[in-house]
Amino acid sequence: MKKYFGGCDVGSTYTKCVILDEDGKMVAHTTMKSKMNSEKSARAAMEETLAQVPDLNSPEDLAYLIGTGYGRNKVPFAQENISEISCHAMGVHVTDPKVRSIIDIGGQDIKGIAIDTDGTVKNFAMNDKCAAGTGRFYETMANAFEMSLPEFSKLSLTAKNVIPITAQCTVFAESEVITLVGEGKPTDEIAAGIQRSVAKRCFIMAKKAGATDSVTLTGGCAKNDGLKKAIEQVLKLKVVDLKTDPQLMGALGAAEYARQKGLAKGKGR
Repeated sequence: MKKYFGGCDVGSTYTKCVILDEDGKMVAHTTMKSKMNSEKSARAAMEETLAQVPDLNSPEDLAYLIGTGYGRNKVPFAQENISEISCHAMGVHVTDPKVRSIIDIGGQDIKGIAIDTDGTVKNFAMNDKCAAGTGRFYETMANAFEMSLPEFSKLSLTAKNVIPITAQCTVFAESEVITLVGEGKPTDEIAAGIQRSVAKRCFIMAKKAGATDSVTLTGGCAKNDGLKKAIEQVLKLKVVDLKTDPQLMGALGAAEYARQKGLAKGKGR
């Protein structure tokens, strides 16, 4: 019988699951909003992912499964858990082995990650003391503009100028944005200022992690076109687009680690 391997990435905002076959091909994946309870998030996402593979009925049918992310200790059916930093590095590595630097923008933190030639983490830097620049920050900003996240991510692309956002805190930044909108300032230029301020935070993380010529983005914010443009302008680096959904990188990396460990375990019998 064919073997399958799973990765479950329980994030603070979204939970992602990936299932790979023995050859490393992704056969199923799911992304859903995280619940208050991490274990319930893991179970719901895994159930939806398993339903996409006819041979699988329960997590026990997987040869090996690894949990990762904010709630990695709450994945009850995982054989083990691995940090999201390692899993994002491995996920990017199997997607594009040429990439050496990552900026991962999660729901509550920003990470800069340097990848070694085998997909392991060479170095990393993390900013988890403030929500400014994270996924939650973007949700707050989109709400201030009364827009959806996809709409907001494209708003700054039409801006001819940038109105700087000086506040470093999410709460104060929201107040500053609401004031600027109330004053009738161009919304696309305000949005450009928001993207520029986040890009500057990413600059610090990327440099600490040793980014030199190019970088890729992971996490839900990687789909933010305005942020990608701002990062290229601020970091003077090319942003490499991944062929696989960048929000799945943590779960994909966890599944790949599960595949490697599961196959090695099988050979050892």
